[in-house]
Amino acid sequence: MARRAFYSFHYIPDNWRASQVRNMGVIEGNKPASDNDWEEVKRGGDKAIQKWIDGQLDGKSVAIVLIGSNTAGRKWINYEIEKAWNDKKGVLGIYIHNLKDSDGNQSSKGKNPFDGFTVGKSKLSSIVKAYDPPYSTSTSVYDYIKKNLANWIEEAIEIRGQHD
Repeated sequence: MARRAFYSFHYIPDNWRASQVRNMGVIEGNKPASDNDWEEVKRGGDKAIQKWIDGQLDGKSVAIVLIGSNTAGRKWINYEIEKAWNDKKGVLGIYIHNLKDSDGNQSSKGKNPFDGFTVGKSKLSSIVKAYDPPYSTSTSVYDYIKKNLANWIEEAIEIRGQHD
């Protein structure tokens, strides 16, 4: 079955890293908003942002949270995680701090964004997997994500199906 993904990430510091993952061609991803489009959405306020996110998540199989140094706890990242989970989509995280940005820099590892949620009496972070590629070089991290992404997506969808 063809999988369609929604990518959630902290735009300003991580958009270059996120574009590397999105452009791997492993699965069909959501069309990114250009800077101008996103500024237009933001001008509409919280309701417009929520409507845009809801539209982007519609028809997707999975939400992939690309975890940078400051991803956890951000208002709209949290909304995307909660919305995807409640809509019964697969949810997973991938740490991207060791992918290089447009200036060739890596960043520090961020906190797990799923720690702030609970499902029943369990932390979402004990259910949803956040993958941390075991390499420090950007090319090795990229290759590891590309090699494993399709399997991670299938596993996330399977995990979500076990928690209704």
